[in-house]
Amino acid sequence: MMRPASLEQHPDLMEMRARYERAGSSSVAQVIDGLVLLAGLYLAISPWVVGFNGLSRLTVSNLITGLALAALAVGFASAYGRTYGISWIVPIIGIWTIVAPWATSSATVGNIWNNVVTGVVILLLGLGAVAVGSKRMPGMSHRGDMSHRGDMPHRSDVPNRPDMPNRDFPNRP
Repeated sequence: MMRPASLEQHPDLMEMRARYERAGSSSVAQVIDGLVLLAGLYLAISPWVVGFNGLSRLTVSNLITGLALAALAVGFASAYGRTYGISWIVPIIGIWTIVAPWATSSATVGNIWNNVVTGVVILLLGLGAVAVGSKRMPGMSHRGDMSHRGDMPHRSDVPNRPDMPNRDFPNRP
């Protein structure tokens, strides 16, 4: 039985790393990451800023989701190429923040306004983070275009290696 090749030998690995390095270092991504961090920290401390007065379930919810959001933002800012795939979690946290006062049966006017406004901001920032991660970078080829680039050999031009499975004929060693 043949062992599958490691990810380090994937032909698109260097291109993918370069793409996400450029996406993570763009000024738009840095602004979004910073704002997501601030929104997460605000969400975590908002029960004490707004004064939820004994609404322990919503307090715990905001504290945990705020700290999780801040941790995600730190991950996006420090290792975007490794964390871009989970940027879809940020809009979900925004939606949870909006519905949390009703889901935790802790709905009062003050905490509803706090969570709805904070949740909408988090939702919009999350959609921005997802857009930055899925944006096609200039100078990067699309996966389907790889074989048409002049500097990349076509898959059939590359000799079979004993440690790599034959993709053109999967039943052959």
